[in-house]
Amino acid sequence: MSELVIAIDGPAGAGKSTVSKLVAQRLRLSFLDTGAMYRAIALKARRAGLTPADGERAAELGERTEIAFGVGDPQPVYLDGEEVTTQIRVPEIGEFASALSVHPPVRRLLQKRQREIVARGGVVLEGRDTTTVVAPHAQVRVFLTASLEERARRRCAELQAKGQDASFEGVLREIEERDRRDSTREDSPLVHAPDVTELVTDGLSIDEVVDRVIALVPPKTR
Repeated sequence: MSELVIAIDGPAGAGKSTVSKLVAQRLRLSFLDTGAMYRAIALKARRAGLTPADGERAAELGERTEIAFGVGDPQPVYLDGEEVTTQIRVPEIGEFASALSVHPPVRRLLQKRQREIVARGGVVLEGRDTTTVVAPHAQVRVFLTASLEERARRRCAELQAKGQDASFEGVLREIEERDRRDSTREDSPLVHAPDVTELVTDGLSIDEVVDRVIALVPPKTR
């Protein structure tokens, strides 16, 4: 399993993080949440007084930033040695990170770091450019998706379960905007590459989705 790389791509709210973590656990692989890296940079940028329009300055800040992951569920995230697992998951930081991620300097910085991790092998990574840019040669590449309404319903339930104030209509608008932003950005936009397996998850349980991803792993790498 040490050389196996599984990349899971797809739009916001498709369940990439949940599925990727469970696949990693089942196969005893490391888990790389690329979105958490963008969120960590966003948190540091916001603390520094930057705005989502300050892509160049955020990238410069990122060059001097250490992002590390621990083991656990939720997976601990460390920003320059400080655990920020909870701080980066609030909606404001998610929106900040999404807006900041359209800037090429920020994407190039984090993609380089992500490729360094992928090169070690033995990892499941998820994010909106993992199958096309970060890990285009992964043994398993999946584009995980669901209808807009289903994704909004799941995300709304997730936020409410965490005690956050969220409405279906508000989450639906947010995901629509993220879809637009991700698919139209100049640098590595969200796309479903023709040679990547599409998995539509409407009507499927989490375990069923995980089973389908694992079924794609070549037998000789299991």
